[in-house]
Amino acid sequence: MATLVWLSVESTLGLYAGLSADSVALIGWGLSAFVEAAASLIVVWRFTGSRTLSPGAETTARRLVAASFWLLAPYVIAHVAYDLHEGHRSSPTTLGIAVTAISLVSMPALGLAKRRLGVRLASTATAGEGIQNLICAAMAAGVLTGLWLNTFGWWWVDPAMAVALAAVAVREGIRAWHDHACCH
Repeated sequence: MATLVWLSVESTLGLYAGLSADSVALIGWGLSAFVEAAASLIVVWRFTGSRTLSPGAETTARRLVAASFWLLAPYVIAHVAYDLHEGHRSSPTTLGIAVTAISLVSMPALGLAKRRLGVRLASTATAGEGIQNLICAAMAAGVLTGLWLNTFGWWWVDPAMAVALAAVAVREGIRAWHDHACCH
């Protein structure tokens, strides 16, 4: 439950900072916290009631987690295209830097713990959720890098990072869908 609360706070702050700074990478990162929360709820669903020992529930949960990886990619790509077409450039934001720095520190530990738990439970859905936390940390690093490099006039790093991270999310979704992710 604490993870869901933090993801809600992280998402809200990330979205606010991203919209204020016109940073597509920061907006995408903020939205990804909502996707992570959905994946957390999927895993909770997976391990409640009669689904606890159900191979069918594991497959369903794994595929739902895989699909959750894909939710952001189309939005991020469309937003990047729009921003480039309109000439929008992101600007540094103290709030964005603070919230992404906190996630950069906290998400790897959470992601690795969930991956280990996924291996122990033989649950690729749980491990896949851990991968989402690791991607969140990578996105936080990318957003921080983009915000920092933007202070030197390297405006293009923000949209480039957003596209790269959308590609990683699509790849991980494919791997999770085909049960190649995470705990093997």
